[in-house]
Amino acid sequence: MEGVIDADTRALLTRQAGFDWVVTEFVRVVDARLPPRVFYKHCPELQHSPRTTPSGVPVQLQLLGSDPAALAANAAQALRLGAIGIDLNFGCPAKLVNRHDGGASLLRDPRRVHVAVAAVHEAVGHCIPVTAKIRLGFADRRLALACGRAAQAGGARHLVVHGRTREEGYRPPAHWEWIGRIRRDLTIPVIANGDIWTLEDYWKARTLSGCRHVMLGRGALADPWLAARIRHWHLTGKRLAVTPWAARAEILHEFATLKRKILPERIVASLIKQWLNHMRRADAEAARRFQRVKRLTLLDELLAGLQADGAEPASPGPSLAGAAAG
Repeated sequence: MEGVIDADTRALLTRQAGFDWVVTEFVRVVDARLPPRVFYKHCPELQHSPRTTPSGVPVQLQLLGSDPAALAANAAQALRLGAIGIDLNFGCPAKLVNRHDGGASLLRDPRRVHVAVAAVHEAVGHCIPVTAKIRLGFADRRLALACGRAAQAGGARHLVVHGRTREEGYRPPAHWEWIGRIRRDLTIPVIANGDIWTLEDYWKARTLSGCRHVMLGRGALADPWLAARIRHWHLTGKRLAVTPWAARAEILHEFATLKRKILPERIVASLIKQWLNHMRRADAEAARRFQRVKRLTLLDELLAGLQADGAEPASPGPSLAGAAAG
């Protein structure tokens, strides 16, 4: 999730219990070993021990590229800088990335997936785990199983599968049942990803894929308490109350406070609207607020437009709203 899940966002999202680990935005690898400052920019957690978010959630570094030698060299560089895991991105559907032979473009040839994973595994695999993320293919699903096998054969410790092809982008639905086909074909853990916006989506994804674990992306931005909601259900069998607008507004204000220290206010305003755009996907009040502020460019005006009305509680907290479905 380039330009979205940076260190500040990771810190805010992982304050609530629920995430087992997180992955950085990708470090773009072309044909050379990158200097340490690039890794620190994408993963400032490398500069601290342990390599976690402030709340203690481990952070893995993600690389994106197609040159096996360059990927290996940069993985080794990351290892020297203290990386605790290397994740390889074969799932990015962005046109610019794919046009430059990165992300999902490699899914057109499973052999390239294998060579890339194997090169990184050879460089660091005996010291830290190498993992990978794929989609169900580039234009279609004919090579989905082959790409999964290629990642496993190359040495991937686990595989995250987004339940759509590159051509399908983010158009619903995600084909969780196809993730199940890959899971049954492999011996390494397979993690389901795509269109997990709610607790109900989580259980559907798990049921149809048979996967024990899921990866949250846009859904965690849409509801910053989604991971906690899932964890709470596992621990108690009951649902957390719906995330109130006051809690959503509070996390956006905190994000703005962090960002305005280092970025121009117009950029911060754009980032706030980007996050709010994700929130409105499944929340009527967030959608209403987005309409209110979407044309505002002054940060203080935008933040005023997010000001919560009434006296809602600031977070879902431990309150419950019924029992979750089985």
